[in-house]
Amino acid sequence: MLTDKLKASIFGAKATAKQRAEYVVERLADPEAIRPLLEGQRAYAAYALAQLEPRLFPRSEWWHVRGPQGQALVVHARSGLGPALVALGEPQALDALLRLHPGPRLTFATFQLDHLAVAQRHFALWRQGPSLRMSVSAASFRPAAGPAQRLRRADIGAVNALQRGDSFGFYPAAVLDQGVYYGVYADRRLVALAGTHVVAPSQGLALVGNVMTHPRYRGQGYGSIATSAVTAELLKTCRDVLLTVEARNKAAIRLYERLGYRQECRIIESGARRKDMIGLASLVRRWRARRRGRPGREVVAWQ
Repeated sequence: MLTDKLKASIFGAKATAKQRAEYVVERLADPEAIRPLLEGQRAYAAYALAQLEPRLFPRSEWWHVRGPQGQALVVHARSGLGPALVALGEPQALDALLRLHPGPRLTFATFQLDHLAVAQRHFALWRQGPSLRMSVSAASFRPAAGPAQRLRRADIGAVNALQRGDSFGFYPAAVLDQGVYYGVYADRRLVALAGTHVVAPSQGLALVGNVMTHPRYRGQGYGSIATSAVTAELLKTCRDVLLTVEARNKAAIRLYERLGYRQECRIIESGARRKDMIGLASLVRRWRARRRGRPGREVVAWQ
C-alpha cells in the first residue's frame, strides 16, 4: 500500500512532467524547406525571404522550433549594413528558441507585434513602437517628377556628409555598389537620398530604406523624388517593392502613399542589444539542450 505522502509525491512529479513543455530546435539548411514557412506572410517576412537569394543564403543562419504551443522561425543574417534578425511564429515557441540562439550582441531586429514581451526579455530595443510595412507594385506605382542621380562609390563622401546631419551612421563605399541608391542634388550638394536594405530578384522583392533629406531642404519634395527613382529601378526586376516607416511618421506615410505604396501590416522594427551580454547563459542552455536531444536537434525544457 502506498502512503498518502508517497502518493502525493508521485502524482506531484507526474503533474510537473505534464506542465513541462519540450520544444525541439533544429537548424535549417535547405532554402526550399524554408520558403513555405515564409510565403504565407510575404510582406512581413520580406527581409527573411530575401535571404533565400543564392548570393545571400550562405551568410544567414536559420533556426526552427516546434512544440506544444506551436512553432517559430528565426533568421540571423549578415549584410553590408550589419547583422539583422527576423522572427516569425508563436511567442512562447519564439521565447524557447531565443533562449538558445539570440544571435549577435547587436543586431537590427524585426518582430511581430505580439512578440514584444519576448523581444524585451532577450533584447534592449531602441524603438518599441509599431512601424508600418508598405508595398508597391508596377500597377500601383505613381512616380514623382524630378531629376535624381544614381549614387556610386565615388559619392560616399557626400552620402556620409548628409547622414551626419540626419543622425545616421557611416556607410562603407561598398554599400552603394551592392544596393540601389539615388540622390537629389541642390545648390551643388547632396540634399536627399534613398536606397535599399536588400535586393532579391530571384525572390521577386526588394526593401527600400535609408531615406533621408537634409533638414534645411525638407518639404520640397526631394525625398519623394529620390524614393521614386529607387522604386522605379527596383520594379524593373522585382514585382514587390516594400519599405518600413514608423506608424507615427504621418508625413512620410503620406509621401509613400502618393507614390502608390499601400499599408500591408504592422511590425516592430528596431536596433537591438542582446541582454545576455557575453552570451554565457545561452551557451549553457545550448549545452543542456543538446544533451537532451540528439545530433542535429536541441530540446528546450519549458516549465
